[in-house]
Amino acid sequence: MKRLLAALLVVMMLFTMTACGAKNNEDELKVGFIFLHDEQSTYDKNFIDAAIAACDKMGVTMVQKTQVPESNKCYDAAVELIETEGCDIIFADSFGHESFLIDAAKKYPDVEFCHATGTQAHTAGLKNFHNAFAHIYQGRFMAGVVAGMKLNEMIEAEKITADKAKMGYVGAFTFAEVMSGYTSFYLGAKSVCPSVTMDVKFTGSWYDEQKEKEAAQALIAGGCVLISQHADSMGAPTACETAGVPNVSYNGSTAAACPETFLISSRINWVPYFEYMIGQVQKGEAIDADWAGTLENGAVALTELGKNVAEGTDKKLEEVEKGLKDGTINVFDTANFTVGGKKLDSYKADVDTDAAFEKDTEVITNGIFEESKYRSAPYFDAEIDGITLLDRNYG
Repeated sequence: MKRLLAALLVVMMLFTMTACGAKNNEDELKVGFIFLHDEQSTYDKNFIDAAIAACDKMGVTMVQKTQVPESNKCYDAAVELIETEGCDIIFADSFGHESFLIDAAKKYPDVEFCHATGTQAHTAGLKNFHNAFAHIYQGRFMAGVVAGMKLNEMIEAEKITADKAKMGYVGAFTFAEVMSGYTSFYLGAKSVCPSVTMDVKFTGSWYDEQKEKEAAQALIAGGCVLISQHADSMGAPTACETAGVPNVSYNGSTAAACPETFLISSRINWVPYFEYMIGQVQKGEAIDADWAGTLENGAVALTELGKNVAEGTDKKLEEVEKGLKDGTINVFDTANFTVGGKKLDSYKADVDTDAAFEKDTEVITNGIFEESKYRSAPYFDAEIDGITLLDRNYG
C-alpha cells in the first residue's frame, strides 16, 4: 500500500510539473527560429550565431528557417516548425514578421512566440506572445563617440576644417528604430566633436547591397567624410573602403574586408535574451511581454576597434561606458539637442502603435527622453537639428 501511495505521489508531481508548463526533460525542448535572410546578411548572421550559441549552452534543439519574407510565409513557417518539427518556442527576427507571428500565436496558445524589434506584445493581450530588443542606442552612441574622435583627428591633421565635419548615414526605412539609431550615433559624435553634422539617405530595404553602396557613394560625393549605416549588407562598408572614407558598420566587424576604413561596430548580442527565453520555458515561468537588454547584461555589444581609430579612443570609450552604466550620461538628454531650434520639454511618442500612428505616451521625464522604457522597441522619432534627411522611405 505504501509503495502504491508513493507511486501515485510521483505521478501527481509529474502531472503538476507538466501542467504548469515546466519541462521535465530539458533535452526535449525544441526552439524554432525564423530568419528574414541568411548568413549573408549581417543582421541575420548576428541572430543565427547567437541562436546557435544559446541553444548549445542551454542543451536544447535548434531548428531554423532562413529566407522567410515578411508575408504569410512567416505564418506558414511557424506552423511547419510546430506541426512538423515539434517546436515549443518560435522566434522571428524581423519587424515585418510580427503580425503573422501574432496570428500563429492565436492558433497555438500552448507555444511561446518571441519576436525581435516588434511593438505589439504589450497591447496584443496574448500571454504567449512576446517582444524583445535592447538599448542599442547606448552602443550607437559609443560608436558615435569613436566617429567624433576620428573627425577631431582629421580636423587636427588639417584634412578637413571643423565646418566640414559632416557624416553620412545609410538607413533602411524612416522607422523609429532607424531614427533612434542614427540620432544616438550623431549625438555620440557631437558629444566630442561639436561642429559635426550628418546627412541621411534611405534605401527602402533592409538588405540591398547595390542600393546601400550607391547611397554611401552619394553621401561621399555630397561631402560626407565618414559613413555609418543601419542596413544589413556590405554595400556601404565596401564603398567606404574603395573611397578611403572611415566607416562605422553595424551588427559585426568588417575589419577583415575593410581593414583601412573600419572603425568600430555596435550590435545587439542576442545570447542573453535567448538564454532567458529558453530558461523561462524550462522552468515553466512566464516570459516578459517586453524584454530590453542593456550594456549591463551584455545585450549591447561593441566589436574591436579598427587599426586607424584616433589616438585615445579606447580610454574615451571606457569613460563613456562607465557614464552610461552609472547614469551620469544619458543618450537622449534633451539639454544636448534641439528640434526646430527649441529644446524639447515634452514629447508624446507612438508607443502603442495603432493604425493611425497616434502619439499616445509622454516620454520625457526630468529632461530625459526615456527611450525603450514603455516598450522594448525604440520609439524615438524626433527630427533633431544637425541631421538632414535627404530623402524618406516609410516602407
